[in-house]
Amino acid sequence: MELDLIRRLSQPADTKVILCVLDGLGGTPGPRGRTELEEANTVNLDRLVSEGSIGRTLPVGFGITPGSGPGHMALFGYDPLAYEIGRGALESTGIGFEIGPEDITARGNLCTLDAEGHITDRRAGRLPTEQTEKICEQLQTITLPGVQTFVQVVQDQRFILVLRGPGLSDQIAETDPQREGVAPVTCAALAPEGEHTAALVREWVTKATAMLSGQERANGVLLRGWSGRPKVPPFPELWKLRAAAVTVYPMYRGVARLVGMDALDGGHNIDEQIAAIRAHWDQYDFFFLHYKYTDSAGEDGDFRRKCDAIEAFDRAVPNILSLKPDVLVVTGDHSTPAMMAAHSFHPVPIVIWGKDVRRDHLHHFNEVAAREGELGMFPAKEALPIAFGHAGRLAKFGA
Repeated sequence: MELDLIRRLSQPADTKVILCVLDGLGGTPGPRGRTELEEANTVNLDRLVSEGSIGRTLPVGFGITPGSGPGHMALFGYDPLAYEIGRGALESTGIGFEIGPEDITARGNLCTLDAEGHITDRRAGRLPTEQTEKICEQLQTITLPGVQTFVQVVQDQRFILVLRGPGLSDQIAETDPQREGVAPVTCAALAPEGEHTAALVREWVTKATAMLSGQERANGVLLRGWSGRPKVPPFPELWKLRAAAVTVYPMYRGVARLVGMDALDGGHNIDEQIAAIRAHWDQYDFFFLHYKYTDSAGEDGDFRRKCDAIEAFDRAVPNILSLKPDVLVVTGDHSTPAMMAAHSFHPVPIVIWGKDVRRDHLHHFNEVAAREGELGMFPAKEALPIAFGHAGRLAKFGA
């Protein structure tokens, strides 16, 4: 749905909607020919399907593998091709860094390089946050001519790098090849206006690599998702409601903040996230709950751990339902099959539960059932219009 039409049709209502995003939810057949969702014991998610409608979302387009940013922007109702936000802006906003008008920012990973300068571990063994923070303090001492630099820890091996100064451009290449066994990419300009900025980034990376060279691991840096300060129509104004995000990982807090949601303290696990929603139930109309662990297991290529993560969320579903939402949506921002150990282009299962849904007489939450469901396959940006339609938050169009 176009944003102008959302503005015209959205209306306040005395209803509550919860959007649960299981990051990287979709999968492909594993060792026994079944996907992670098929293999997992999901009695409560299956109940939602029995009482609701199931289908599949297409995050960006056919054959296109989405990043987490585009995947979430689509689920929030924005066209991810029109509102492309770099990972740097998401991570920076997620940790509360205020991006200024002269800033460009990137998401960084500490990585491990071998003697030839090839990447052996893109995440440096998922370095503990405390160690990354100490390394960021070292990297903060690097200076560049004519600009300010800011290096701040995010979580685990992740950090942000912000450059501040006149004439900077985000039209520069990432240094993260997003695979191992090769050297980091040399930062280059993607447009003439990026030449000066690319030279500054190359200088920073050279100094950072020299500074970390004595370490056995976390002796290199990878940068991706360059972005300036994005401009996005505020979600609460579009939908005429009060919206809150409950996340554990900062990046997802960032994408929610960028679209104008309030970010609540989500604690450290799904139970604490649900408790946060319960504590603020009367203050908001819409809650976005992000669940990371399905994606982490998928990216690590750990099929069984992804099944376990799905089952852990499934056990929390009765607690979510006890809040008595009018509409509950469970889906993913993209697929991360453990057999591929990476994001993929595959459509993502979605179930919508609530009043006035058309039951499709299916009983399992998985990719096979989703192919047969009432909802069919549709662009992910249409998920919330469907949910808000069920919640009575869209007025009639036309006479």
